[in-house]
Amino acid sequence: MILIADSGSTKTDWKLVKPNQTKSVTTIGFNPVYHSVSRISGEMSKAFVDEVENSKVKSVYFYGSGCQETSRQLIVSTALAKVFPNANIQVQHDLMAAARATCGHQAGIVCILGTGSNSCQFNGQEISDQVTNLGYMLGDEGSGIYLGRLLLSAFFYRELPPILTEALSEWIPGGRAEVLDKVYGSEAPQAYIASFTKFLFEHKDHHHIRQILEQGLSDFVRRHIMKYEGHQQLPIHFIGSVAFYFQDVLNAILTSQGMQAGHFLRHPINHLVEFHLENEQKLADK
Repeated sequence: MILIADSGSTKTDWKLVKPNQTKSVTTIGFNPVYHSVSRISGEMSKAFVDEVENSKVKSVYFYGSGCQETSRQLIVSTALAKVFPNANIQVQHDLMAAARATCGHQAGIVCILGTGSNSCQFNGQEISDQVTNLGYMLGDEGSGIYLGRLLLSAFFYRELPPILTEALSEWIPGGRAEVLDKVYGSEAPQAYIASFTKFLFEHKDHHHIRQILEQGLSDFVRRHIMKYEGHQQLPIHFIGSVAFYFQDVLNAILTSQGMQAGHFLRHPINHLVEFHLENEQKLADK
């Protein structure tokens, strides 16, 4: 019996894989930057109390945001070991989840475009190169935050045509005061700004919205993807809701630059199950 997790800062998707059966479980997101060993193990114990006899789990593969450094991985692995005492536990960064879900054992360039953005080059076994991720204050090009910021700036600087101005005004009836309060006065400004990608999607056929999408996604391609050696030969894969819903725009941008789009996945968890089941079978056959 194996357990696979894809964890963000808000929620974690779990797949409990038994013989001839796979069960889904959702818990809060676990990020070792913010969560302690006791918090993670406590939440896990409650979540799985009725799902499985914990001692029977033989492998746990956990992928999560905040798990790039060894010290952070140790926090999560220690917590999981308290809950699953007989399991072999592996903790990896969410970029590795994206790489394994899209590339398998093949080489490629892997991109995450959701609320935030990230990328790496994968050689089929490990991450071989990564353009620096500067976060939402300085970077996150192409992300929901980045696109939402472009839209809001165009709105308040009177750069949108009347039909879009009227439509967006209904989204933010409190106007400038409402937006500034939620951006500068809330604990989760990133999620609020990124929520405007829904507006972008609803109006994506309008030429002005298309221009915003092309600008934001082109910035990501130029500042990240094009920095990797072999970017015109390797397939370029994407994980995340922004990439999934705006894949037509991304495809057009990549084609114009002589690059080849690979897979577009909204969530990696099901493909991670396939990856690890294949690996488990290979180990069993040896």
